[in-house]
Amino acid sequence: MLVYLRLLKESFGFAMNALRNNKLRTLLSLLGVTIGIFSIIAVLAAVDSLDKKIKKDLSSLDKNTIYLMRFSFGPSEIPQWKREQFPDVKYDEYEYLKNSMNDLDQMGFQLFVKSESIKYQSASVSDVNIVPVSHEFIDIQGLEFEDGRFYNEPESNSGAAVIVLGNEIAQNLFEDSNAIGKDVRLYGQRFLVIGVLKKQGAGMFGDSNDTSVFIPVNFLRRMYGDNNDAMTPVILVKPEKGVDMDAFKAELGQKLRNYRGMKSDEIDNFFINVLSGFTDLIDGIVGQMNVVGWIISGFSLLVGGFGIANIMFVSVKERTNLIGIQKSLGAKNKFILFQFLFEAVILSVIGGAVGLLLVWIISVVLTKALDFEFVLSMGNVFLGTGLAALIGLISGILPAITAAKLDPVEAIRTGM
Repeated sequence: MLVYLRLLKESFGFAMNALRNNKLRTLLSLLGVTIGIFSIIAVLAAVDSLDKKIKKDLSSLDKNTIYLMRFSFGPSEIPQWKREQFPDVKYDEYEYLKNSMNDLDQMGFQLFVKSESIKYQSASVSDVNIVPVSHEFIDIQGLEFEDGRFYNEPESNSGAAVIVLGNEIAQNLFEDSNAIGKDVRLYGQRFLVIGVLKKQGAGMFGDSNDTSVFIPVNFLRRMYGDNNDAMTPVILVKPEKGVDMDAFKAELGQKLRNYRGMKSDEIDNFFINVLSGFTDLIDGIVGQMNVVGWIISGFSLLVGGFGIANIMFVSVKERTNLIGIQKSLGAKNKFILFQFLFEAVILSVIGGAVGLLLVWIISVVLTKALDFEFVLSMGNVFLGTGLAALIGLISGILPAITAAKLDPVEAIRTGM
């Protein structure tokens, strides 16, 4: 054991000596490993951070939550021209399904609308995400409040002019003063502020409740009616826990078909989008990003491996005389082999460590510059270190074998 520790120490010394004596050559050769490890770990860290953010944003939602609408979350076998003819879901369909569905926890009605500006006295905020939704939304999504409350069922049904503000909107309009009970202007109308949400941070697609406001969906329905092309309705469905999702979706689809008076040979003119299917789609995209990152970074690692091999062949050439002396004094082939293998691994790990350091520095800078947390996990650190060591091991095998097989007499004579 002591022999191998001494061997490791000497190999580390040779590696440091190579860095000191041939700085430019060694640094250029290690650059390939550095870039390769940096590329792979940077991609993995970015994808892991995105995946973590997505899961955090969706944590408040039940993965069995259903979005019933005319559009599909993912690819569909139905031709686009036919999908464009599908009708929007209606408020009366929402009311019918809510009163007739079994195993139902909550059901809400929401409109997707374009952004608007909101004002309070001289203060104004533009590009605000407007969320017109029924009162059940708070139980479906689980909103958290810093102050105030969400609107209740009577306010929702009557389309009362009440509003719940995202944290950032409230800060921009009222700064540090209390927003509850104040009137803001939206759609040219006055709305009474009854709630302010807790700060959430940036969403997975740049959206966030911080930059959103919530109003009763019936307020907009009363203003613009139900046949406005600028509004896309959706029925939000939250089944009871433990329900058979296939049976629930079948019942939901059949009830809507019956309500619309559809014939048995007609295809569904709506889509039952389950949130778990959306998360599976996201997981697939994340997996593909990882694969692409590995492929691109693999070329950099390949170049880095050639660089390490080049250093080691030069090192064998420069130390031929020393190898001959070591073997003449009784050093075994295994000793010479491990000496060069250790040196190759150490050089490669140094290059990998620089790559990991660059990833860490960039992740810290981006986390502070953007409202998004980039995370360099210990798993990725160990992966990067292991990959660097493996590249060094593979790249150093051939030079090490070449050194181990040198004839001591020829090695001494060549080195003289």
